[in-house]
Amino acid sequence: MLRRWGVPLATLALLAGSALAAASATAATAPPSVPRTVVPGGLVGHLIRPGSTAAVHGRIRNQAYSTNWSGYAATGRTYTSVSANWTEPRGSCTASNQYAAFWVGLDGYNSSTVEQTGTLIYCSGTTAQYYAWYEMYPANPVYFNVSVVPGDHLSASVTYDGGSQYTLRLADSTRGWSESINQSLSGAARSSAEAIVEAPCCTSSGAPLPLADFHTASFTGTTANGSAIGNFGPTQIIMVDNSGQEKDTISSLSGGENFSATWLRSN
Repeated sequence: MLRRWGVPLATLALLAGSALAAASATAATAPPSVPRTVVPGGLVGHLIRPGSTAAVHGRIRNQAYSTNWSGYAATGRTYTSVSANWTEPRGSCTASNQYAAFWVGLDGYNSSTVEQTGTLIYCSGTTAQYYAWYEMYPANPVYFNVSVVPGDHLSASVTYDGGSQYTLRLADSTRGWSESINQSLSGAARSSAEAIVEAPCCTSSGAPLPLADFHTASFTGTTANGSAIGNFGPTQIIMVDNSGQEKDTISSLSGGENFSATWLRSN
C-alpha cells in the first residue's frame, strides 16, 4: 500500500473495503494472522526527487526516494498492464511486527488509487509468515487462501480490461496454484506502472512499519503495456527513513526488465 504523505508525515486513515478472493488454489493455509491495521499496498509515501539523470534506453531515467516504496515506476503515459516475476525471499525476523511486501501494480505513484497484487512477509515474533494478497486501494487488501514459501517462483500481473474493470493475477509455479481476480474500480488514472518492494503502513503515527530483513528480492521480466519497463524511462525508487538513510539498495535494470532490491535496515 502506498500513500503520498506531506512533510511532516501525516497519519494515514485506513479505509475499509471488501472483496471476495477466489479459492481455486491447490494449496491452502489458515486465514492470515496479520493485524488488521497492517495494509500492504497503497500510495507512494513522501516522494523526494533528488534530480534527474540523462535518459538512456533501458536504463534509469531518474531517481526518487520514498519512505515506503523501492523499485521501479514507469510514468508519463497511460498504462493498461504491468507484470513481473520474483522468487519469494526468506525473511529473517529479529523482532515482531516487521514486514516486507513485494508487488506489481498500476497507479499510486502520482494518483490516488492503486490496483495491485503480490506477497507479504510478516514477522510474528521471530518467525516469518508468508501471504499472498491483492488490493484495489483505497479498499483494504484481500488475502488469498493459498500457501507461499520462501524460494517459490511467483508471477504477477494487473491488466486494465476497459470501462472500470481490471484483472489481477498471481501465480505460484512452485506450489502449483494460480489466482485470477476480476475487480471494478472507477476513476483510476492508470498513470503509472510499478514493480515494488514496500514497507507496509502503519505505525500509530502513520509512518511505515519496520521493514523485515528480506535479504535480496530479484524481479525479472518486468513489463508495462507488454513491453520492457526500461523502455519507458522509469524512475528508480529507493526506500529511506525519515533521516534520509537508505533502507535498501536497488540495482540498475538489466535487459530493461530485471533488477534486485537488497535489504539494509529495518528503520
